[in-house]
Amino acid sequence: MSFNIALSGIQAINEQLNTLSNNIANAGTYGFKGSRANFASVYAGDMANGVQVGSLTQDIGKNGSLQTTGRGLDAAILGRGFFTSRDAQGVVSYSRVGIFNTNADGFLIDATGKRVQGYGKTENGVMGAMGDISIPTGQIPAVASTRVAYSGNMSNDWPVKDADDFDFEDANTYSMVKQSVVYDSLGTEHTVSQYFLKTDDDVVTVRYSLNGAEPVAAATFDLEFDLNGRIEAGGTTGPALTINAPGAEPLVFTFDYATTTKFGGAATNNTNRANGYSSGTFVGVEMAEDGSIVAKYSNEQQQVVGTVALATFPDESSLVPTSDTSWIANANSGAPLYSTPGVGLAGKLSKGSLEGSNVDITAELVGLMTSQRNYQANSKVITAENQMMQSLMQAL
Repeated sequence: MSFNIALSGIQAINEQLNTLSNNIANAGTYGFKGSRANFASVYAGDMANGVQVGSLTQDIGKNGSLQTTGRGLDAAILGRGFFTSRDAQGVVSYSRVGIFNTNADGFLIDATGKRVQGYGKTENGVMGAMGDISIPTGQIPAVASTRVAYSGNMSNDWPVKDADDFDFEDANTYSMVKQSVVYDSLGTEHTVSQYFLKTDDDVVTVRYSLNGAEPVAAATFDLEFDLNGRIEAGGTTGPALTINAPGAEPLVFTFDYATTTKFGGAATNNTNRANGYSSGTFVGVEMAEDGSIVAKYSNEQQQVVGTVALATFPDESSLVPTSDTSWIANANSGAPLYSTPGVGLAGKLSKGSLEGSNVDITAELVGLMTSQRNYQANSKVITAENQMMQSLMQAL
């Protein structure tokens, strides 16, 4: 009987050693969660008949340390939650490893090649449906300009000019000139020059030249200021200007002079920006702190194409492991609750970082030494019983 009990102890310790060895081997694996072998007594009726490893428990709730990578598509979860991925067969798995990339089909994938699950692009304030995150990797079309935001200081120290003497080729007939760039429907750039003339103590007149041509006679706008140098309310939007370019739709746009001032001192230019842009090609993608997937293009434009979803569970310790760093849900874990990072129970993200293993090497080495002593003790029981049997056989 004692021989069988000691043998069961050795077998159970071997299983524990496998668990400890696996923990130590994965001490440097991102998102790994250490396991613990739980011993249980074996009974034959009312008599103890040995020991076995009754279960393995993974310490899923304990987070590993953050390790900075600086990579734009790496992210660590600060708190609860799991990244969600779906394989080609439709099986959904959960992981704490935030290593992402794009595949040849333009989908966001995890480190194992599974498609990351998240919410689609937000339109009209409504977040898209949950599913695969698709990233437009080709060319994005141009967007025609409709408005140019311009603000600055029209110096009160400028001398008054006679509007009838204005000549865009003679810098002495105007106070200042500024150029702005606008885009037509094909993404072609056009230059608009604004000629500013102080024509009265409280009025600055603006004349417009399109693509270097002579200023449009009908396109004249007066910026009127109060005694405090502030632009008068209701007089901040300039006239509609039109550029007709071959092959493109007529480009119609206006200037917005809100927050423009007329103080003493130097003339300044604070804002000079059109709202259109030329076409651009995909150059890269990265993840924001809120889980947004941001695609970047050669025309300096960025688009939020989706948001990564995080899953939380009523009992995450009951998830079934499919590998050292991924799990699937079951009836005991409960159904997943999906949300964006930082919302509800889901933790926030740390961009450019990964979660390291939560294995405590010191504790694992102590466990190895304890297992070694237990192994030796069981071996001595077998040796002692063997000697007893030999003595008994010799006595017969």
